[in-house]
Amino acid sequence: MENYSMTILLDSPAEKVFGALTNNIPLWWTEMFEGIPNKQGETFTIHFGEQVFKQFRVQELEPNRKVVWYVEDSLLDLPDLENKKEWIGTTIIWELTEKNGNSEIHLTHLGLHPAIECYQVCLDGWRQFTTSLKSFVETGKGSPYLRSQESATEIPQ
Repeated sequence: MENYSMTILLDSPAEKVFGALTNNIPLWWTEMFEGIPNKQGETFTIHFGEQVFKQFRVQELEPNRKVVWYVEDSLLDLPDLENKKEWIGTTIIWELTEKNGNSEIHLTHLGLHPAIECYQVCLDGWRQFTTSLKSFVETGKGSPYLRSQESATEIPQ
């Protein structure tokens, strides 16, 4: 089964993209963040309100080239999902290349494929937050999930 992957082109150097993935996650993904994302072997957790969280272990860091996160724990407590822990055991790989001061991210989510229940919800979430990442890296302003959204009816990936 084919894993989810996408390519994102950015008007920004790889160093800035790497910094966003390792030091600035609350500024583009979710402000409900805790942990250490910039050191191999460490863990960090992101939350989207009370019903959705993901705990990652940083598996690999190659400055300005690659970031790999392994999902150790997860909950997608959404009404339409029976399996609320599908992300556990999946791996997220961010591969960066730079040419003439611009970057390309190749994002692969190993274990996220069309056969799993949350696929469409997760696809929508990845699109939303990679757009936020691009905006953050290019303009300094992302669109992360905010604590004030906890009472909203729609919860992102």
